[in-house]
Amino acid sequence: MAWNRQQMAARAGRELQDGWYVNLGIGIPTLVANYIPEGISVTLQSENGMLGMGPFPYNGEEDPDLINAGKQTITELPHSAYFDSATSFAMIRGGKVHMAILGAMEVSEEGDLANWMIPGKLVKGMGGAMDLVAGVQRVVVVMDHTNKAGETKILRNCTLPLTGKGVVNRIITDLGVLDVVPGGLQIVELATDVTEHEIRSATDAVIKSVLD
Repeated sequence: MAWNRQQMAARAGRELQDGWYVNLGIGIPTLVANYIPEGISVTLQSENGMLGMGPFPYNGEEDPDLINAGKQTITELPHSAYFDSATSFAMIRGGKVHMAILGAMEVSEEGDLANWMIPGKLVKGMGGAMDLVAGVQRVVVVMDHTNKAGETKILRNCTLPLTGKGVVNRIITDLGVLDVVPGGLQIVELATDVTEHEIRSATDAVIKSVLD
């Protein structure tokens, strides 16, 4: 059985390491804030000028002035810090953020990422994604393995405009976990009751080795 959004976020939470500064992208990645493993201390960074984000607020406890880069209401922590966008992007461009967990429309077998626009549809701009994939030390993508039409989102080559080329290190989908390695992708983990054949059938990219 494929993972649901909460299970995907929980699996992404296992990517976190103690002491890291981490940026969470819009969509499923924002849920990772609720799945930080016990004993792990991470500081979540938001491009709109916040360091030290807490989990999502309970219903009725939202502060409309306290939002993340995706305009979702969030909570603060005792050590939270606020600053302007210039300082925020200086952290990102300066390599101070250890990892970004992002959503995607497409990922290629070489780690190319397309996550900011579909041609012909109205978009507000690339936002901070281009800076994140260029500046952080590790990029993990969390997304559904296929789109709403059932077409794979993991391809030999991306068809949509790229956010970054060769920037993705690991892909977490509802079917499992794949690493970008020389020559293609490697299966790291399968979702519950998902077979290797199922994940291969749903992937257009080269999967060069079996599950270790």
